[in-house]
Amino acid sequence: MFEIHNRVIREGDGTSAPLILTNAYPVDGRMWERCAQRIAALANEAGLPDFAIWAPDMPGSGLSPAPSDAQSGRRAPNGSYPDALDRMAESYVAMMHAAGYDKAVWVGLSMGGYLVTDLYRLHPEAVAGVALCDTMASSDGTGGEARLETSNACESTDSVQPVMHFAQAGPDDSTVKRSQAFIDQMTVWIHDQNPAGLAWRQRMTYGRPELAGVPESMDVPVAVVSGELDPTSNPSVMKPLAQRIGGNAVFTPIADCGHFSAVEHPDTVAAALVDLMKRVD
Repeated sequence: MFEIHNRVIREGDGTSAPLILTNAYPVDGRMWERCAQRIAALANEAGLPDFAIWAPDMPGSGLSPAPSDAQSGRRAPNGSYPDALDRMAESYVAMMHAAGYDKAVWVGLSMGGYLVTDLYRLHPEAVAGVALCDTMASSDGTGGEARLETSNACESTDSVQPVMHFAQAGPDDSTVKRSQAFIDQMTVWIHDQNPAGLAWRQRMTYGRPELAGVPESMDVPVAVVSGELDPTSNPSVMKPLAQRIGGNAVFTPIADCGHFSAVEHPDTVAAALVDLMKRVD
């Protein structure tokens, strides 16, 4: 099993399924903290039970170390890890079971969405609800080669510099992403990352199994969230995904929002996730 540093935002009452927030690349579970605090406040206002809220650091991010080659399973000739996403999903389920829970509501943003989707594929019995935020199910195809280039660059330079563009903004980006506060926060989070972990996460993601079709099989309440300015997972991608899931899914588009919706618009994402918890409850 992979070592996962769990960040407990709120202790639960032990009777309700926890809400487990999985992070995006190239940051760690801290990206969820402000949104998680708002989730707790809105849930209290709605009279929901005191469910636990966790924001663990994905392996290779924050305080969770990058798994070794031996732990990661097969290594493909191109350097990717075909078994690593499955092993990561198993590790998250084991973390949940170790805390005494049989099911959780799993939330994934971007790379976290790949984890949550694969976790449902492997262990639907461990899932009470799902949120897919600014993510996709299909594999990268040939476009994924950039992931391996980033991995190689992080390793060869032993630095985070190859991913610092995530903290930069262009004129077409959202108001929040162009703000100095967002740029400064992302810069701090990225500088805190381990270059080896940044490389590992991209090799894991490139090697992931094809997950297209898995969301349509989700027989639990689902939330689908999409920033309208997200370059890869905007409503043109995610609204059809929600429609394919069908009646279990509620779609929330967010205006003037890019890829990091939970950081850019934490209140809106929190409201969507509290609605999901109501439907699960």
